[in-house]
Amino acid sequence: MRRPRFLLFWTVVIAALLFIEVAELTRLFTIPFLQAISNVVTFAVALIFVTIVALVGAIFIGIYVSQRLLSPRGFSPFEEEMLKMRAEVIEMRRQMTELVERTGGTDPNSPPERSGGADPREPRP
Repeated sequence: MRRPRFLLFWTVVIAALLFIEVAELTRLFTIPFLQAISNVVTFAVALIFVTIVALVGAIFIGIYVSQRLLSPRGFSPFEEEMLKMRAEVIEMRRQMTELVERTGGTDPNSPPERSGGADPREPRP
């Protein structure tokens, strides 16, 4: 079975980072912190490098998130449940209309008929 290249790439990257961390902990090689901070050029280069890496990472994360949001995929389980409920309501409304037509009653979706006379909402004199 052939392993994908990206898996191999990330395995190498993680192994390199682990090696660097172990080397720092065992003092195999270290850069004195005060020496790096005291040199202004080193500090500026490090700051610019970290800024560039952070921006590139933020751009990649933004691309990934926007791709996931805009990609056409199926409905979530909640949306599927809401669509089922909507279909059930439509079916119940159709059955209710058929029942009203068979029994000769009034349609529940139509506005109530006025029986004439004064409007019950108006105050009496």
